[in-house]
This record gives sequence, C-alpha cells and structure tokens, in this order.
Amino acid sequence: MRLDDTTRQQLVATALEARQWAYAPYSGYAVGAALLTASGKIYDGVNVENAAYPDGICAERVAVFKAVSEGEREFIAIAVVSQDGGFPCGSCRQVLSEFGLDTWVIVANTHGEILQEARVGDLLPRPFGPKNLLD
Repeated sequence: MRLDDTTRQQLVATALEARQWAYAPYSGYAVGAALLTASGKIYDGVNVENAAYPDGICAERVAVFKAVSEGEREFIAIAVVSQDGGFPCGSCRQVLSEFGLDTWVIVANTHGEILQEARVGDLLPRPFGPKNLLD
C-alpha cells in the first residue's frame, strides 16, 4: 500500500469524521484518528475520557487496538486530527512503535489541513521494544 496524497487526505477525512464521536467532557479536547494497515484497511479511533482521569484512552491507541484485535500487525500511517494539530502523546508513540518505527504520523487540524508528518521512529528515538526483553 502506497501513501500518496489521495490516501493522506482519505486518512485525514476519516479521522476528522471519527472525531465527532470523541468523549471529552472534561478537557473538551476531541481527537480523531485513522490508522491505515498494510492490508489496506482503515481503523478509526477517538479519545475517551473518564472521571478517573488516568482511565481514559487516546484516539491513536483506540485505532491501534481495534486493528490489532482484528489481526492486523503492520501499519503504514496514522492520521491524527485535533483542534490545533497536536502530536500523539508519549504512550501513543510507544504503542505505535511496537508495530514499526516506519509508520507515518500525519497531523492535521479540524480544517483538514495537514500540518506536519513524521515517522514514529523520529517521534520516539531509542524506543523500548521487544529486543529489550530478550535475554
């Protein structure tokens, strides 16, 4: 699967559409994500907050966990849409790194404008991974 401009825009549009379902009553910071897998499927996700703040989850991890629960393990790109084009948090970067440092992260705002792109490996240098657990 190739990451061309049409695919980028499709991912951003999917993330923007998903964003409407975010559950963010405490922060008001709604995020939508759309993850493209090597099989060509797109999995969306939204952030889900909780009154016990640490129990919430980010949109990026929702999309990854949905994909993994369907048997996907190879990712091409993830688009993340928020009001100001915020990058994935450290936990999301760590989860994305588990499945490949070459996955593209496309960051866009609520106007659908792509603000920045980077590979997971650039966002999380020297990640903790499976090799760290091997003897």
